[in-house]
Amino acid sequence: MASPSEIVSVEDIPSGLITVVDETTVRAEVAAWRARVLKRPGLWDRATRGTQERINRIIPERVHLIITAGVEAMTRGILFGSDLLKAKPVRDGSLAARELRARAMIRRYRNTAGVEGGVAGAGGFVLAAADFPALMAIKVRMLGDVVAAYGWGGGSVRERLFVLHIFHLAFASAKRRPEALAELERWIAGIDQPEAITDYDWRKFQIEYRDYIDLAKMAQLIPVVGAPIGAVVNWRLVDRLGETAMMACRMRWMGEAG
Repeated sequence: MASPSEIVSVEDIPSGLITVVDETTVRAEVAAWRARVLKRPGLWDRATRGTQERINRIIPERVHLIITAGVEAMTRGILFGSDLLKAKPVRDGSLAARELRARAMIRRYRNTAGVEGGVAGAGGFVLAAADFPALMAIKVRMLGDVVAAYGWGGGSVRERLFVLHIFHLAFASAKRRPEALAELERWIAGIDQPEAITDYDWRKFQIEYRDYIDLAKMAQLIPVVGAPIGAVVNWRLVDRLGETAMMACRMRWMGEAG
């Protein structure tokens, strides 16, 4: 994990620092990532469902209510709010320079999330439950910054849907990932797009996100081990979202380049 001094400020990265991108390597990395996304659910995926249900039963109902409300609030924030997606798109720079910016942002947000998760995990049920909306805000802000690094973003319906598709794909269940990937690819191709933000099935998105993070995050609520689990889980969740965001932006970049 990088120390704060190792994280490069976006303003300190010259846009022309790297001018050549190995397109063959980029396409190969995207292809390998797509293969992982499309992989069929394995024994581990099926086994975790039962474990998740057992953990859920020991968590107080009021904690479940806080989590559900937090997921819904975050989703509505992406759909209708403005403060979480306020990063200004970077208009100039090569793909390599943009990815340098994006990686620096992911490192910064990933480290912040890890520290925040460790503190919350040491505080018991109530404080750990409060970590949910805080982590959501970190992830959404990071997603907005990463997309902006590639030159996109803003408050339009189309750009908000791009953010939702990335978020959905990152945290969809193994069974639902192929469908979530197909929805993202249709968005990139401009096929079957909703005319209004309210047409997006945000409830399905909310349920998918909740189901994905429950097992890992509920373990954070367990006394004694909650702190280290919280730090690792937050770090990995943000890292996963960061990877998905970069791959989605690469796909969009290549699609727009023809």
